[in-house]
Amino acid sequence: MSEPTALSAELISLARELDKADELACLRTRFVLDDAVYLDGNSLGALPVAVPGRLADVLYREWGELRIRSWDESGWWTAPERIGDRIAPLVGAAPGQIVVGDSTSVNVFKAVVAAVRMADEDEAAREGATGGTGGTGGGGVGRRDEILVDATTFPTDGYLAESAARMTGRTLRPVTPAEVPAALSDRTAAVLLNHVDYRTGRLHDLPGLTAAVHEAGAYAVWDLCHSAGALPVGLDEHGVDLAVGCTYKYLNGGPGSPAYLYVRRDLQPRFDSPLPGWTSHTDPFAMRPAYEPAPGAVRGRVGTPDILSMLALEAALDVWYGWGGEGDGKDLGPAREAEAMIESVRAKSLALTDFFLRCVSAYVPEGRVECLTPTAHAERGSQVALRCDDAGDIMKRLIAQGVIGDFRHPDVLRFGFTPLYVSFTDVERAARVLAETLEGAA
Repeated sequence: MSEPTALSAELISLARELDKADELACLRTRFVLDDAVYLDGNSLGALPVAVPGRLADVLYREWGELRIRSWDESGWWTAPERIGDRIAPLVGAAPGQIVVGDSTSVNVFKAVVAAVRMADEDEAAREGATGGTGGTGGGGVGRRDEILVDATTFPTDGYLAESAARMTGRTLRPVTPAEVPAALSDRTAAVLLNHVDYRTGRLHDLPGLTAAVHEAGAYAVWDLCHSAGALPVGLDEHGVDLAVGCTYKYLNGGPGSPAYLYVRRDLQPRFDSPLPGWTSHTDPFAMRPAYEPAPGAVRGRVGTPDILSMLALEAALDVWYGWGGEGDGKDLGPAREAEAMIESVRAKSLALTDFFLRCVSAYVPEGRVECLTPTAHAERGSQVALRCDDAGDIMKRLIAQGVIGDFRHPDVLRFGFTPLYVSFTDVERAARVLAETLEGAA
């Protein structure tokens, strides 16, 4: 890296001042970090220091010594709901509505199919009440014969929505989030949307789009993979029906850590999973041949919980508790503490991305990169996506110099900002190295 110029010296000094004023700076010590600037937490979060010790205890004591007794004595059996309740405040949900387990993909499939089935029930009830004959009580498809899916979604969500449509006899209609309000009609059964676009970092209007879906009499399913742990979501406040998300990005649960499924409380008795498993049975150890779903969010479970990765996630979530960043030392209670922290995380996220864009503008020659991420705070997640012709090669060079982001085909440099451990000094360095790398590649 070259010697600082007067401009870079000014930005370096500003970064240090911002770091000194950062109320979240103390959390950096809760992660295993090195000298690299890690801006890929939107793909895989850094390792929390509490996780290795917790996993060692699970391996050697709970599995090694207690063995099968740990399902009861160590709380293995109830882990999906217990950990779901720890995630709940981070996405604006009351306890008892989130269950942890399976992958995001599996949970997307459960949620979309369940949403269509609830739409069928609604239509059958409406037709029954009016004496009509167009309902679905006989098992056919009613007038709500269409599923809308975010046309810009991560590919897997699209694949699963298409499979759910085939399974339920629906037509799948891809539309952009901006097109959703105009696309909604009395044919719409369910809508699958991403809260944050994985390529560009654009934050979509969850409250407004959810309200529009409900106005059309349909069900909203939200993918929170790129928002949970980075910004407030407000699932309960905005009446979201169903939501899914991963835990290995901003929640730092580790590679392949289990995903989660949110089912709004009043919909839980109607949640009809297409994957009814023994652990979601009302009496799982009775081993009855007929399936009877358990009450509550538990009916979102399928098979045996993946205990090792699940308990690693539980330890990782400790980062969000015991912070003490609000309340003048008073005990806010765990849920309120986590809610307060996510607000502070959002404020820092916006400050980090603002500062990165400022540094890029100062260091990178005009026209060398194009910012795909909205500058408006209301439309920005916690990442910045820059387009350049040689993005794949540029990212390789950045990583070799200790600035770690990622590349998305065909021409996108993607930088994720995890406020729990990314500093303003990191941000300035990343922008400066980016400028030097682009200059060297010209």
